[in-house]
Parts: sequence; structure tokens; C-alpha cells
Amino acid sequence: MAGNWKMYKSVAETVEYFEKFRPLVAGVTHCEVVIAPPFPALAVAVEMTRGTPIRIGAQNLHWQEQGAYTGEVCGSMLKACGCTHVIIGHSERRQYFAETDEWIAKKLRAALAEGLHPIVCVGETLQEREGGKTSEVVSRQVRGALGGLDGAAVKLVTLAYEPVWAIGTGRTATTAQAQEVHAQIRALLRELGGVAVAGAVRIQYGGSVKPDNARDLLSQPDVDGALVGGASLKAADFASIVSAAD
Repeated sequence: MAGNWKMYKSVAETVEYFEKFRPLVAGVTHCEVVIAPPFPALAVAVEMTRGTPIRIGAQNLHWQEQGAYTGEVCGSMLKACGCTHVIIGHSERRQYFAETDEWIAKKLRAALAEGLHPIVCVGETLQEREGGKTSEVVSRQVRGALGGLDGAAVKLVTLAYEPVWAIGTGRTATTAQAQEVHAQIRALLRELGGVAVAGAVRIQYGGSVKPDNARDLLSQPDVDGALVGGASLKAADFASIVSAAD
């Protein structure tokens, strides 16, 4: 269960959030809880969650170890900061920053090299869904990210299916729509790495996940968790979604 804060919350707001959130998930053992704040809040988030079951992730990384890449951060910087996870290839990165499947593959390998747990996002736009291209687009993105990795490496990856048309729009894929695409991804994983790999990889659903729909979405056989955007910004809402995973 991962919360992506995107470009919200200052350092002070991050402290306030975790003061509320920590006691709400203090006894959680049924799932892994990850929150990805903006870069300036990573260090304080790590401090605020030390000794708790909450893990901290970043929202992006560069594939190079260092260099003249203004505005970027590398995996070793995130690791030194205390991050355990990193989101890669979010639809907003693909849309607004022109990230390609090739870039995302490089970032994934950089994250694995640093021992970071990558959450790789895939998903189709509304135009692609209405054009009947969901399977084609998602398959291309999964193959583009994972192609060439051995089964042991693929097992270390979490995939997040996020239909772009359902992100921040209030629209949510039906449980049947979510399960259909998750099942397709699972079948593709079996093709790429075998049954054991397909069973080991967690596939999250992301796209307007809220306390009132989380339980139904998470009850689907191939939905292993959620990548939550807006609802993760409120401590009580995200704690409720975490509880729904039990």
C-alpha cells in the first residue's frame, strides 16, 4: 500500500501528517506501507517513521550515478537519505516530462542496482482505452520496463496499473476493469518469467482509490495493493485504505 504525495506538503506539513498517521498504523502487519513525499521532505519523513512499519519512497530518480543533470537525483542519494522505495514511470512523468519506455527501463535498473524497491507504473489514456488499445499499451510498457531482466530481478519489482483516465479525475475503474488488466499483466509476467515470478510480483491498482472503494478493488484476485494519490494526503483516509487491505 503506497501513498504518492506528488507535489504536495512542506516539511512542516510532513511532520504534522506523520504525527497523526503513525498511531493509526502502529499495529499494521498485514501489508507493507510506503509513502512517497516530495524530495525536500524525504529526510524528515525518514526521521518521523524510524522504528515504525512505514517505509519512505521517492517519486523519481535518474539512471546515472552522478553528473551534470540539473534538477535530478540518483539512487545512491535516495538510499543515503533513508529511502527504501522509488516510484518509476508514473503517468505524470510520462505525460509532462516526456519519459519514454527506454528511460523507465534505465531507471528501473538503476533502482535495482542500489537495492531500492521499484514501483513501476503502467497504464493507458482514455483515448487508448476507448480505442481498444489497453492491452497493447500496458503490454508494451511492461515489456519495455522488464525486458531483459532475469526472474530474480523481476521478483524485486512492484508493478502499479494506473489507468491514466482515472488519476485525479474522480473516475475509477470498476473492479471488473481493474481485475481484467491485472490478470493480463499477471499472464504477461508468467510469459516473461514463469509461474513463480508471476506469483511473486505484486501488482498495485492506482487511480482514484478512496476509503469507500478500496475494499472492493483489493478483493480482486490479481490486485495485490494500491498506489494512492490524493487520498494518501489525509492521514485518516490513507489509514482507512491500509486497513481495507487486511
